[in-house]
Amino acid sequence: MSETINSLVQFEEGGARGVAALSAGGARRVIGATTTLALAEAALAADESLADHVGARLGDTIDLGGVRLLSPIDHADDAHCVVTGTGLTHLGSAEGRDKMHRAAAENPQPTDSMKMFLMGVDGGKPSDGQPGVQPEWFYKGDGAILVAPGEPLTMPAFALDGGEEPEIAGIYLIAADGTPVRIGYALGNEFSDHVTERGNYLWLAHSKLRPAALGPELLLGELPQDIRGTSRILRDGETLWEKPFVSGEANMSHSLANLEHHHFKYAGFRRPGDLHVHFFGTATLSFSDGIQTQPGDVFEVSAAPFTLPVRNPLAVAAADVPVVKTI
Repeated sequence: MSETINSLVQFEEGGARGVAALSAGGARRVIGATTTLALAEAALAADESLADHVGARLGDTIDLGGVRLLSPIDHADDAHCVVTGTGLTHLGSAEGRDKMHRAAAENPQPTDSMKMFLMGVDGGKPSDGQPGVQPEWFYKGDGAILVAPGEPLTMPAFALDGGEEPEIAGIYLIAADGTPVRIGYALGNEFSDHVTERGNYLWLAHSKLRPAALGPELLLGELPQDIRGTSRILRDGETLWEKPFVSGEANMSHSLANLEHHHFKYAGFRRPGDLHVHFFGTATLSFSDGIQTQPGDVFEVSAAPFTLPVRNPLAVAAADVPVVKTI
């Protein structure tokens, strides 16, 4: 392979889909590729790395500014894409959550959030090769909740808040023998309803059933130990709020291996052919700084080594009250 492939992007051009590989030399089309998932499946079948497989199929250069960028990964059947995440995994991540829940409960005792965070600090990075303490875990939805670059993050009409969560997500394909295979990482905005969560910690599951956005890039190889980025909110073209955020294991209370173990230890998450998008958590929220978002606000998350940001406006869905029928 003549050049190092850093990441992959999916795009649409003239109604047709394609995949491009990004390197220090720019972006080049991947010959014959229409989806990242198909490339990953082909690389797995050939028993070679995704980067090596792509490197042998490089074509002409492409101007990414002239095509419509898509999410970096998707599945033809949304039901076979599982979107999940873990919380309280980053050093400092308990501060905002603890403050939120303590104010709601008016209880001077440590909250369950702080207790879980401290469990992670003590046992989230085992050095003996054994599994560490399990993290907080939540389900967000299937592949239908993933929002493409630039498309709105739409909160339900009944939601009390729509707030950003700048995170890294691991992307996994389940092999034919049931082995989870990490194919890359994506920068993302996990997006949650923090007002609902603040009302009662047991509503955390409700607060997470929201859309999520991924940046256009699928980062290949290993995730850097120290990732530093910026999360910002723009309103009417002006910066309303901006704050740095960190990720990577150097800034986490859990190792990635521990988070992966406690997700894929469940047999139901090892169904061959399924795709998994698993968010690793964050320590930085505008909600903790008293920001109240409103429709039209634009969330923007950027961080090296990702070269493209996650950028999505906030919208609110029309009221849709379901009526349960009996047959």
